Amino acid sequence: MHWTVIGAAGMLGTDLTDMLHDHGYEVTALDRPEVDITDPASVGELGATDVVVNCAAFTAVDPAEEHEAQAFAVNAVGPQLLARRTRELGARLVQISTDYVFAGDAEAPYGESAPIGPKSAYGRTKAAGEWAVRAETDDYVIVRTAWLYGEHGACFPKTMARLSDTHPQLSVVTDEVGQPTWTRDLADLIIRLHEAGAPSGIYHGTASGQTNWHGFTKEIVAAYGKDPAIVGETTAAAFNRPAPRPSYSVLAHDSLAAIGVAPIGDWKERWGVAAPAVLANLG
Repeated sequence: MHWTVIGAAGMLGTDLTDMLHDHGYEVTALDRPEVDITDPASVGELGATDVVVNCAAFTAVDPAEEHEAQAFAVNAVGPQLLARRTRELGARLVQISTDYVFAGDAEAPYGESAPIGPKSAYGRTKAAGEWAVRAETDDYVIVRTAWLYGEHGACFPKTMARLSDTHPQLSVVTDEVGQPTWTRDLADLIIRLHEAGAPSGIYHGTASGQTNWHGFTKEIVAAYGKDPAIVGETTAAAFNRPAPRPSYSVLAHDSLAAIGVAPIGDWKERWGVAAPAVLANLG
């Protein structure tokens, strides 16, 4: 069994590549400049493989508002070209998507078939990527995730830990709710979906439970050896950001349950496992 990981130098791609090796799979790890997913000729050079996982994305949420065409090229055209190529190769495509495809105004966890309604350029381009994958191939798994953090790259926990070294008080929003998710747990889920023979479809790859950024930051600061009392409360309105953030990003895991695949564990328990590695090198 051969896997090709695109975006392999990123936070998720690095963990997925490592875990695939640990499971004994043959892996080709690609990032730029080895492959440019927005270039048909470059994508056409992808060789025979069984599974292609697309971890590459334009994830800069605020810059995407001014550079939506660039974000669209990476987040929509790229998946379209990859889906077309995997169909030619007889391979499965695993496309990583996001909670930003939803409006973020729900009061209960979003199911996999819930209507989408992205409010940002990033969300629109990722939603277009989902559509493109479904249009180009019948052999796909779309995995929506959210609030990712990990050891190999910049992420929210590292940022907050660094800030706690220089700021006696941190103000963190309470009105954005989601599921902090460790990249190693998501990588493990991707592998488990494959090994379970998951049918083509959309799955949600987030930790269980929910919290807000304030609650998550208190856990981060505590794991970093600081007093959580330094974490104060504020709201999203206090930040003048170009792109709107979803107020509610909690995703349901019904499609996993339907095929007997366990969802990722509770966010707080998983953060307790992840914290030593994630906070070991703040970069």
